[in-house]
Amino acid sequence: MIKHSEEFKQEAVRIALTSGLPRERVAKDLGIGKSTLGKWVLQYRPTDLVSAPQADLARENERLRLENRVLKEERDILKNGPRLSPPVRGRNGSCYGARQEGRGRSLIGGMVPR
Repeated sequence: MIKHSEEFKQEAVRIALTSGLPRERVAKDLGIGKSTLGKWVLQYRPTDLVSAPQADLARENERLRLENRVLKEERDILKNGPRLSPPVRGRNGSCYGARQEGRGRSLIGGMVPR
């Protein structure tokens, strides 16, 4: 029986967990049994394999993915939302459809001659 180093076992587990390949394929490529690889995966938990800088990068990556998703949703809402046209101004400067209560008054409160 071959005795594998701790580094080899940890690297085998990292490959098995991150490569996306079936464990059978990883085990075959590394020249070990599938059950052996399964035992190593149970023995060396993923948190043991991730160094501090990689953990920081993983957290930052997750934060950025969340921020990106939120920004895309906001963009889609703004892009597909209702279109508001600017108000149309008449000759006297008032907007069409605006309330007509203050009509005929100047800004300083006096009457505007008609």
